[in-house]
Amino acid sequence: MGNVYCVLCGCVDQASIGVVERWGRFDRLAQPGLQFYNPFAGECLAGVLSTRINSLDVKIETKTKDNVFVQLHCTIQYRVIKENADDAFYELQNPREQIQSYVFDVVRAHVPRMSLDELFEQKNDVAQAVLEELEKVMGAYGFNIEHILMVDIIPDASVRKAMNEINAAQRMQLASVYKGEAEKIFQVKKAEADAEAKYLGGIGVARQRQAITDGLRENILNFSHKVEGTSAKEVMDLIMITQYFDTIKDLGNSSKNTTVFIPHGPGHVRDIGDQIRNGLMEAASAQVNVEHSD
Repeated sequence: MGNVYCVLCGCVDQASIGVVERWGRFDRLAQPGLQFYNPFAGECLAGVLSTRINSLDVKIETKTKDNVFVQLHCTIQYRVIKENADDAFYELQNPREQIQSYVFDVVRAHVPRMSLDELFEQKNDVAQAVLEELEKVMGAYGFNIEHILMVDIIPDASVRKAMNEINAAQRMQLASVYKGEAEKIFQVKKAEADAEAKYLGGIGVARQRQAITDGLRENILNFSHKVEGTSAKEVMDLIMITQYFDTIKDLGNSSKNTTVFIPHGPGHVRDIGDQIRNGLMEAASAQVNVEHSD
């Protein structure tokens, strides 16, 4: 691995380590700084290794337990162990390919035993399994695995679309429940308000009719005392007829029509009076029932 430099002296850069050979065999490791070699004794600089942390991005496609194909993006950070640099120099021809092969092997052994949801939840466990396997294997070749990052998990596009649709449907279902509860509360409150309004309206109408009845009673008594020879029924008929014609007058003034057809004749007038009297008596009876129920 590397080239052979047959020179008298040379410099090894910082964060690097040199490998010195004598007559083609490994002799020693050259530390950073100025180094002297004796070419007459067969010494030469066989190569230089960087001790910086290297990063390797690996993309693996595999299948989960629930038969979903996913692509995993991993980042492996590794470096050469200074004390074992000779092993890293001589043992492996291409350490990056070796690391990638072990990552493939470990990931494809663990992921098929997990569902897609479990993979998202336990991706750190997969990274830890890869780390343990690489440390055990690559340590023998003079490499130290610093970190393994599970950068991304990408399911198939159709699976991502289905997962988004499921999530959207669940949220729509929850929104429908809240909307239904709000509509229920609105309808209940509306019904309660309508019932209360009708109850208060009924009380108002009953009190209005009671006031009308009291006024008519007072008018009848006053008229009977002042005009001798009249009965209460006659006074009541006169008041009812007067109110009837006042109502017809108001109707004619407020309506857009200029003609109002009404029954005419003594018999019809008497029938109208009877109808009004019966209506007022029913109103008074209803008021009494309301007061008893209260």
